[in-house]
Amino acid sequence: MTRRLYYDDSYLRNFRAKIVEADANKIYLEETAFYPASGGQPHDTGSIAGALVIDVVDEGDRIAHLLAQPSVLNGEVECIVDWERRFYHMQQHTGQHLLSAVLMERFRIPTLSFHLGREVSTIDVETASLDAGQVERLEQLVNERGFENRPVEVGYQESGTASLLRKPSERQGLLRVISIQDLDRSACGGTHVRSTGEIGPILIRKLEKIRGNVRIEFVCGLRAVGRARKDFDALSQIARCFSAPLDDVPGLVTTQTARMAEVEKRLKKLLLEQAAAAGKSLHGATPVNSKGLRVHIRHVTGGIEDEARAEAQGFAGQGEAVFLILAASPASVLLAVSSGAPFPAGPTLKALLEKHGGRGGGNPQMAQGSLPSAESLAALSKDLESLLAA
Repeated sequence: MTRRLYYDDSYLRNFRAKIVEADANKIYLEETAFYPASGGQPHDTGSIAGALVIDVVDEGDRIAHLLAQPSVLNGEVECIVDWERRFYHMQQHTGQHLLSAVLMERFRIPTLSFHLGREVSTIDVETASLDAGQVERLEQLVNERGFENRPVEVGYQESGTASLLRKPSERQGLLRVISIQDLDRSACGGTHVRSTGEIGPILIRKLEKIRGNVRIEFVCGLRAVGRARKDFDALSQIARCFSAPLDDVPGLVTTQTARMAEVEKRLKKLLLEQAAAAGKSLHGATPVNSKGLRVHIRHVTGGIEDEARAEAQGFAGQGEAVFLILAASPASVLLAVSSGAPFPAGPTLKALLEKHGGRGGGNPQMAQGSLPSAESLAALSKDLESLLAA
């Protein structure tokens, strides 16, 4: 059985321990300060006798330390925990306890799960929604509690007698309990700071709907400071683009976004009008066939765009005309016919699409659909060309 030193001292970063078993790149120690991945918190890294530790795995009674490469080690060895990574995990994990405690204390919202990631951490909470005002108040309260520098203590209690836990534990036997003075008690095996002041600032980044609940993304400590700096730099760059003060950026972005949407709307209208005019011009330049129809067949490599539909309408709208587009990717077809054409677009194309495993339809003047393959598109094309020649 491996004695877990991190249970009682999360700040232990250098220690000596006896190797009890070694197999290629897997090492078992008599005792260890390396934390294995568990409870939403990632594993520690570091070194054992100079060999890099890349993973730490909880195997129940034992903890396995995986090295970057096979190494012949035995006896007592010097072990070093990557302190920067460890302390980052300590800040985020204790920050999660504080955040979950305030959510329960002030909003009566329980935490369902926790995940500590490389860049951000998340908790899933049991509520359908959180509005902007609640999030702002939550962030304010969490930081106020943190700056009160409340002690964070480790204790042990039998599961049958453990009381006032924020979330009941499913574990049996002796529980490790993390307490934030006068605020929170939680059964937890993770590593934590000694006081809430060491968490540093807590920044709520975003909310996301997850299976009827809400996922809160947050960062703590130096990670929050780094994220705030990146946000500030990004906003400053935007402000320079507008030649405006930073505080004016949100309003300017909103105004410019609305203007851009209006410009795009007008541009789209002009492009469609231009396409329709091109269709009319093409109609005049297309000779009449033996059936008295002006027929234009176009093959395109991409999809069928709005401008192509407008051009087809412009062409067919001039009378006695058929405009056919065959698109390769995705396999699709558009058929536009004039009111005087010998067959209606919608029923004709729908029947051919069903024949070749496709789907679609439309009205008597224009129809569109998709096909499962290039082969089915080619077969439909032959049927349409035969129909036009009949």
